[in-house]
Amino acid sequence: MQYRKFGRTGLLVSELCLGTMTFGGASGIWGQIGNLQQSEAEGLIGKAMDAGINFIDTADVYSEGQSEVITGQALKNLKAPRDSFVLATKVLGETGSKGVNSAGASRFHIMDGVKASLKRLQLDHIDLYQIHGFDPLTPIEETVHALDTLVRHGHVRYVGVSNWAAWQIAKALGIAERDRLARFESLQAYYTIAGRDLERELAPMLRSENVGLMVWSPLAGGLLSGKYGRNVEAEKGSRRTSFDFPPVNVERAYDCIDVMRQLADARKVSVAQVALAWLLHQPVVTSVIIGAKRVEQLDDNIAATAIKLTADELATLDKVSAMPAEYPGWMLERQGGARAKRLAESGQRA
Repeated sequence: MQYRKFGRTGLLVSELCLGTMTFGGASGIWGQIGNLQQSEAEGLIGKAMDAGINFIDTADVYSEGQSEVITGQALKNLKAPRDSFVLATKVLGETGSKGVNSAGASRFHIMDGVKASLKRLQLDHIDLYQIHGFDPLTPIEETVHALDTLVRHGHVRYVGVSNWAAWQIAKALGIAERDRLARFESLQAYYTIAGRDLERELAPMLRSENVGLMVWSPLAGGLLSGKYGRNVEAEKGSRRTSFDFPPVNVERAYDCIDVMRQLADARKVSVAQVALAWLLHQPVVTSVIIGAKRVEQLDDNIAATAIKLTADELATLDKVSAMPAEYPGWMLERQGGARAKRLAESGQRA
């Protein structure tokens, strides 16, 4: 297991992060994703920590709070030293009384949310507290100032965001710098070889501002697990058959799967491992969040960290998964490319 710097901080996190969305689901959407209970969850967390994973991600809305409860109890039962893991959770969705202020990124909801999460997790602080999505009703200034209060009071060590646009994150970073507040150190976002939209605007912004990237749904909701393909009939009850999310260009995904299956067969590894390995080779990625219902799934995902793709393999995967050109990207590439070419021809270095 490799460890990577978390954004511009001095914190080190494992290249794989254990996601807990499969914990505690009883019905509805959460039951479709997973319904692991205490002993099963403890088995996965223990296995992950034994493999060197020190990063765990949950959220207050997962299984209506039960994911946090199970995760916190598991860490307590496993007697994990507090400095041996980095715990991340999120706030935004509707919790509590289900009233008009029981959701969002307002100071009101954030202050209540962090107290409730700390109680469920049985912790005295949260290592990474993330805004789970964008709240159009709350000014970004209010959200950033509220999170800074949590850091100053010691309830939270670092703050991050999930599912925001590049301009929204850039604005928040500007406010934090202007007002000398704790800034977003990470983005949790969807990114897979079958869905590379993040590379258009978000990836350049993350690199420019030295913000870490946590990847959610790296297998596109199981589509890249190896269970699916043009001529592969999915297992009955598999996740994509009952919960078709996130949205994917299926034909492009199948093209990717065809190539990954060839590479997987040649290396005697799984398609899922190749998909995860591709992500781990992307410079913008800090940590890839993996979730599992079974120990065998977790073992297979962890094995992806041992795969070192060659330059030719990466080029093949990049070509088959390439996105169609989009404005202003193609214009920026055309204009910037011309200058870069002229610089290279002159023997200079940028």
